[in-house]
Amino acid sequence: MNSRSIIHVDMDAFYASVEERDNPSLKGKPIIIGGNLKNRGVVTTASYEARKYGVHSAMAIYKAKKLCPEGIFLPVNMIKYKEVSKEVHNIFRRYSKIIEPISIDEAFIDVTGKNPLFVAQNIKRDIKNELNLTASIGISVNKFLAKLASDLEKPDGFTIIDQEEAIDFLKSLPIRKLWGVGPKTEKELHRMGIYTIGDLQNYDIKVLTDRFGKKGRELFYFSKGIDNRPVKIDITTQSIGEEETFREDISDIEILDHKLKEYSLNLSYKLEYKGYLTKTITVKVKYEDFSIETKSSTLYIPTDDYLVIYNISSNILKNKFEFNKKIRLLGLTVSNFIYPDDPVQLSFHSK
Repeated sequence: MNSRSIIHVDMDAFYASVEERDNPSLKGKPIIIGGNLKNRGVVTTASYEARKYGVHSAMAIYKAKKLCPEGIFLPVNMIKYKEVSKEVHNIFRRYSKIIEPISIDEAFIDVTGKNPLFVAQNIKRDIKNELNLTASIGISVNKFLAKLASDLEKPDGFTIIDQEEAIDFLKSLPIRKLWGVGPKTEKELHRMGIYTIGDLQNYDIKVLTDRFGKKGRELFYFSKGIDNRPVKIDITTQSIGEEETFREDISDIEILDHKLKEYSLNLSYKLEYKGYLTKTITVKVKYEDFSIETKSSTLYIPTDDYLVIYNISSNILKNKFEFNKKIRLLGLTVSNFIYPDDPVQLSFHSK
């Protein structure tokens, strides 16, 4: 297989940076996005100045105020952030047609056959000069290494990981840095004596496959810097979703609702990016005892609107699930796609 050139672009503290750009008096101050006047809700994102106080996304607002009493708390302005994100993606399109949006503030770009260093420098320059924002960029031969590279020198980073140096580079990193290793998998790997990516590189692939199935083989190859997944220019026509396994089981409905808001924005952006509308919205919950429940609603009118997806998913979460057990995983999926010009059969049902 010919060597590929993959760029991962990750906007720095995106929402906070947009607010700072639009109000220069905020520059250099601890900006915290999220919450409301009653001190309820959770943090959506925080500027790097606020992060120095220990503030992070999904943290309760009241806790963020205790950690950072001088923080400037601003409401989420999703409409503005989506518009800026479109401008960022317009810059990407100047340099490649093979773009996979991951969320509103990050994407993979396949520039195989071009000079990746030159393209990445131009993207970084255009974002700075035209939008007055910064992005951290990673360059490598695959998605895993490119994403890992972009995380290494935030903010305003620019990192290249060559295939030849990948194994040695990865060796000393903690196992949680491996794509696909969440809290549950991390604990299982620790129980097997695997604490660093180097430990996994030297492990028997058959044991990993017996323990984790297909995922075990994938993790083994990732540990060697091998990732053959393509940059997808087309999302699946079946469904797209987002989910997260939490480091600690959660019972706070505000935090769960905040996560749905975050997922809704990202899924809305992906739908809009590819020109799809969704008819079915599904919320998935895994409880502390590992039991799983899913609940869905199918719409009269297909949508790609962030607020519609969020409001429906929030209603599903609050009215269709029992909260007598803590939650370890929350997911949101949109499916049953149509194009805007397709005829619509009006229907609505929930399950």
